[in-house]
Amino acid sequence: MRDPLHRLYQTKLALLATILTVTGLALIVLARWSDGQAGWQWLSRLPVIDLGSALFTTGLVAVVFSYLDGQDREVRDTERLKRVISTEAPAIRDAVIDGFAFKQEDLARVATPERLDQIVSNSLALRLGDAAFAGDIYTDIREQAIRATERWYDCRISIRLSKALERGTGSARSPLFVATVTWEYTVMPTTQIRRFTCVDDRAEYRELTQDPTTSVWYVNPRHGIHAGSKAAFELVQFAVHGADLPIRRTERSDGQTYSVNIGKEVVQEGRPVTIAYTYRTVVPVRGHLLHLDLEQPTKGVDIELDYSDCGIEYVNVVDFIASSEQARVSQSPETVPGQRVSVGFDGWVFPRSGVAFVWVRDRSRHRE
Repeated sequence: MRDPLHRLYQTKLALLATILTVTGLALIVLARWSDGQAGWQWLSRLPVIDLGSALFTTGLVAVVFSYLDGQDREVRDTERLKRVISTEAPAIRDAVIDGFAFKQEDLARVATPERLDQIVSNSLALRLGDAAFAGDIYTDIREQAIRATERWYDCRISIRLSKALERGTGSARSPLFVATVTWEYTVMPTTQIRRFTCVDDRAEYRELTQDPTTSVWYVNPRHGIHAGSKAAFELVQFAVHGADLPIRRTERSDGQTYSVNIGKEVVQEGRPVTIAYTYRTVVPVRGHLLHLDLEQPTKGVDIELDYSDCGIEYVNVVDFIASSEQARVSQSPETVPGQRVSVGFDGWVFPRSGVAFVWVRDRSRHRE
């Protein structure tokens, strides 16, 4: 079935042929009639018959040729289009690929989220040579990035271990280090309320780790420290652009929560701000481990642990950063005061990645 445009073309051609034929016939009749009419002899001096014959013949031939050659013309047009497409296909392909590769707005106009996922997954499959592997990798990275509510930049973390709380001190049943931790990073805030929670239930801890607006700590009740006490965890400072904000604390039977309102206007402005906060918590001495997680996708991380005068002989660093780049680890020289170890990484660190510090205590000063 022919399309409306083609039918319109045929109608216009037929109308034009009819007008030419009728006009030509009318001129021929007028010329024959004027021969025997007084006062119309001047018309014979004009090529009226020739013009009428030309118009009549043109209109008649156009109609006949259009209908006789219509099917062949469609075949010729189709073949011509195929030749053009075949010749220009590489250029068209390259233009489409270049538009998708370099112009995000063009890709956004023509592709749905599902189609974008398919494009990325197929491209990765071509690079890796394994479609299943590429699909699993992309799905995992996509889910981590989509669940993240913020992106942090230039994160600096300072950790200071203080001397252990021995048995019988306070309510502790086993030796505990006091860790004072300071975070500072740049972020474009998307949530107004920032929460810090300390619990003694592992199931609740795992559930709260899925909340991107909450930082959560687990305190084992076997150590004799109540999760709802400030001895277990305390948020001591929270600042935005160097201005301290009020901290609200709520305590319950199985834990505690600190809340900070960074301000509705800060979120609405949509500009990067510098956030810094400090908290104190406890770490079991016998655990020989301090583990630190990143909660949001973070570009650039520098972590320093100061363990001076804690009875620790040496600290090993284990990073859980999945990347082709290697983290930088450095120990302070023995010739300078204090004992410190630092870890640096310039790339992106995804949520739940982090660093573990594993220490070895000085056997000459402590027996365990």
